[in-house]
Amino acid sequence: MPARHILVEEMPADLREGVEKLRTALAVPASFPDDVVAEAERAASGVALPERDLTDVPFVTIDPEGARDLDQAVHLERSGEGYLVRYAIADVAAFVAPGGAIDAEAHRRGVTLYAPTMRTPLHPPVLSEGAASLLPGEVRPALVWELTLDASGATTHATVARARVRSTEQLSYAGVQRALDDGSASAMLGLLREVGQARERLEIERGGVSLNVPEQEVHATGDVWELAFRTPLPVEGWNAQISLMTGMVAAAMMLQGRVGLLRTLPPAKDADVERLRATARALRIAWPASTGYPDFVRSLDPAVPAHAAMLNACTTLFRGAGYAPFDGEAPEQPLHAALATPYAHCTAPLRRLADRYAGEVCVALCAGSEVPGWVRAELPGLPETMTDADRRAKKYERGIVDLVEALVLRPRVGETFTGTVLDLDSDRGQGRMQVQEPAIQARVDGRQLRLGEECSARLVTADVVDGVVRFEQV
Repeated sequence: MPARHILVEEMPADLREGVEKLRTALAVPASFPDDVVAEAERAASGVALPERDLTDVPFVTIDPEGARDLDQAVHLERSGEGYLVRYAIADVAAFVAPGGAIDAEAHRRGVTLYAPTMRTPLHPPVLSEGAASLLPGEVRPALVWELTLDASGATTHATVARARVRSTEQLSYAGVQRALDDGSASAMLGLLREVGQARERLEIERGGVSLNVPEQEVHATGDVWELAFRTPLPVEGWNAQISLMTGMVAAAMMLQGRVGLLRTLPPAKDADVERLRATARALRIAWPASTGYPDFVRSLDPAVPAHAAMLNACTTLFRGAGYAPFDGEAPEQPLHAALATPYAHCTAPLRRLADRYAGEVCVALCAGSEVPGWVRAELPGLPETMTDADRRAKKYERGIVDLVEALVLRPRVGETFTGTVLDLDSDRGQGRMQVQEPAIQARVDGRQLRLGEECSARLVTADVVDGVVRFEQV
């Protein structure tokens, strides 16, 4: 995908000011309090390992290059005509005392925040990138899901219990994709592709949908910063299917056990679907009445300008994602509409607070024991905590991209660019334009803008401190 590299030998003063201004506005913490660090260091040096030993299972982790906060390790093998998937999840609860200093700080943070050259972790690095992380060659406590699948990829049995594990290798998405493409991948990675594709087929049959919208990202490698639109690799989707499958199984367990925390998304309203159909007509994209929303989305090619605008419009269809705690009666609306099934976040406890609680519920239910009181006590307050944390994370990550966009474009104020109009407010004469090179999405003003069409626009503002970029249609 198009990218622009920026050599940053030292962060410019105005960019530094902009980052600090953003972090202050969103109350992003600069460090961990001393008592939290001290408690984390004690926990890291004295964790009790589970009695069950699965260190002979050759788990691997698959993450972005250079990641250290490794939540998940996977192993797949054939089981009769189907498969056995083992999915080890970092046992954060083994290190975090309920009501302790680490726990309180994790509730204040909610999620890990990411930015170029810096990370604001949910837990102190001695845990998140050390003792609790599923690093290769290290024996770690984990919650190990064992999922039996039939030949179609559907789950037929599932359990989760504590065990000690040892990852054998830390793999990257890019490296695994290369190995799968050139035929050098291990048999186990071949099964990951096989199971991932089977689960994607089941998603289609179920009526679920994933939007293939290129992501705008900022990467920093040493002094080189890169701003790019990136389409996820196929292996990322296959790996994600393992996590999604685990979340679906966890949701089913909790609903059957009548206690837990679901990740919900309300179904799309008919009026919103009709609005999207009107957008498709305006973009001159055929959407037959007999074709449902999921199949229509899968027919779109993000490389086609009108389709890119349509995909952008589709992101508005499912809004209102949240968390639904329950202890007794199941939620009135338990579904995650995009997945077309109940679902729970439970596979990223190092980076997302809610997952620790969902994991503990499922371990207790599988063991036939009582869900811990500290878990039940916190369930009602988690939706507000997570909503606030998710909102801050989105604003922070978008704000960082805005600042880097302004840095890239500052020397080019006055130049004319060509881009595709992704959003449009005709009444205000204002829209959002995507430029491929450099990889920019920014406001554009003009009364002749047309949704999904290319336009020429002059760059009039690139404010690094406030992260504001604005174009005017030529």
